Amino acid sequence: MEFQQRGLGVRRRVRAVAGVVAGGLLAALLAAVSGCSSETVADERPGGAAKEETAVAVLHRAADVLVRSGSSRVRTTMETAAGGTRVSIRGSGAYDFEKRLGRLRLLLPRDAMGAAEHAPITELLASGALFMRNRGAGIPSDKWVRVDTTGIPDGNLVTGGATDPLTAVELLRGVRKARLVGEEGLDGALVRHYRGITDIGRAARVASTGVRGPLEAAAKGFDEPAVPFDAYLDGFGRPREVRHRFTVSRRASGWEQPRGQGAMARRAVGVASTTELYDFGASAVIELPKPGDIYTGKVGSPQK
Repeated sequence: MEFQQRGLGVRRRVRAVAGVVAGGLLAALLAAVSGCSSETVADERPGGAAKEETAVAVLHRAADVLVRSGSSRVRTTMETAAGGTRVSIRGSGAYDFEKRLGRLRLLLPRDAMGAAEHAPITELLASGALFMRNRGAGIPSDKWVRVDTTGIPDGNLVTGGATDPLTAVELLRGVRKARLVGEEGLDGALVRHYRGITDIGRAARVASTGVRGPLEAAAKGFDEPAVPFDAYLDGFGRPREVRHRFTVSRRASGWEQPRGQGAMARRAVGVASTTELYDFGASAVIELPKPGDIYTGKVGSPQK
């Protein structure tokens, strides 16, 4: 079995052809993934003899394992590229997988002169909803904007600038084919690296309650339901990193190409979304906004 060392204890830069949002997203080329086949691997869960499972079966149950893990710290990266310019949104926070609640602080890209174009955005993730603070022009700093993730074409897989960590793993329920690439070192842990193709529509049909609605919206909104991925699972079967490469249309993302781009404006774009999970069991106390704290007026662009 192949073993590779990959940045132990060091935060890695994600290699991807892609970049971002800043309120509604994106652009680029979809990274190609070679053909995959099902492959058996040993299940090393503690307690009991190891049994052989296909790579597909291991990935299908990854979301259940994640929920049983309780909580973790999270890092996210979303990247796109348009017109030769690559842009990234990076986030960090925590997630309670049992309660299906998360909190992220997103750092938006700087302009060409290195100046920050927008202050960090705080996001609260819940079943079927996304709450954002410091989201747009004219919104009081103490108010939250609420988005129904079952009502946007991409189900918030890309629009919010980060894929909900639980949803990212729930997408693996739709895996049709996958293979074990090998074993690698990741942040001090030995992990198995899987690569394959998942299907948004298939994942939506078998997703957990609370995740199903957004994935059903994404299944209808994405022109390309097949999503190449790389997933890294530790010896307990917990996802430590999941990287998806979405093909997104302007209709699904809400992203608008600047005027004068011609055919480029009509072209589907690629978005690379990476979710890193670590420090399992860490405290993740998330409280959703009260009704009086939610902004109900018109939302302007955060870049204006």
